[in-house]
Amino acid sequence: MRSRPTLEWAPGPEVLALAPGAADVGAVAEIVAGGGVVVLSGAGISTESGIPDYRGETGSLRTHTPMTYGDFVASESGRQRYWARSHLGWRTIARADPNDGHRAVAALQARGYLSGLITQNVDGLHQAAGAKNVIELHGNLDRVICLQCGTTSAREALDRRLRAANETFEAEVTRINPDGDAELPAEAVSSFHLVDCTTCRTGVLKPDVVFFGENVPKSRVERCYDLIDDANAVLVLGSSLTVMSGFRFVRHAAKSGTPVLIINQGLTRGDPYATHRVNLPLGQALTDLTDRL
Repeated sequence: MRSRPTLEWAPGPEVLALAPGAADVGAVAEIVAGGGVVVLSGAGISTESGIPDYRGETGSLRTHTPMTYGDFVASESGRQRYWARSHLGWRTIARADPNDGHRAVAALQARGYLSGLITQNVDGLHQAAGAKNVIELHGNLDRVICLQCGTTSAREALDRRLRAANETFEAEVTRINPDGDAELPAEAVSSFHLVDCTTCRTGVLKPDVVFFGENVPKSRVERCYDLIDDANAVLVLGSSLTVMSGFRFVRHAAKSGTPVLIINQGLTRGDPYATHRVNLPLGQALTDLTDRL
């Protein structure tokens, strides 16, 4: 396995002088037309499917603190809070349909323009739109893993078990967050019953996603680096790149001279590294992009 560079790289003044963002995808289309593009998508591509993002103008981090890995493993009350809220919130995620942005990405892949697709999202909407070989950087809410024996299982099966264990559980959801966590009153959470792993009978169940404060598996990170190293360009879609798990790939690409293209509404942490930036809604921008190609 190749070692990765650890030296910091700072953008030059010509990069820092970039305009705030174009309102046309023409320059992006010219580079994508050459193929070999790796897409890195974030929560912004799923907002048009009814799933909020974390850091946009209405991002949930403005009013919501996501569950951390430390809180989840530290206490049963923390797990009770997560599963009560996620039990209801996941239903919204599971019912969500792909939007024009997801369908455009799948079309770009089918036409041979993409050499890889990495998503920071845990909603599975890229695959639902027809995309193949998606690297789910942060996992997927449709899977559950036992922290004791490592067995993975379908979220639908867990949902049936939780429904059976909480037949009288009722609560009004006030907000759904990108991780499927719904906001509920404390009294509703306290009445929720947990279930254990069906394989080892005692293990703690966790969604097979990377919580805040948890590391992305090293092998998954290396697969992403391999794609970035072989890419002709990196196309960032709907991500503020605030967290290092995705930002490191943008910085790595820019350091090696690979063009970085960003389509996002609002500023991103990767803007100083971008060759071209577009400030448009993803559905509109990506539909235009596929039409041009």
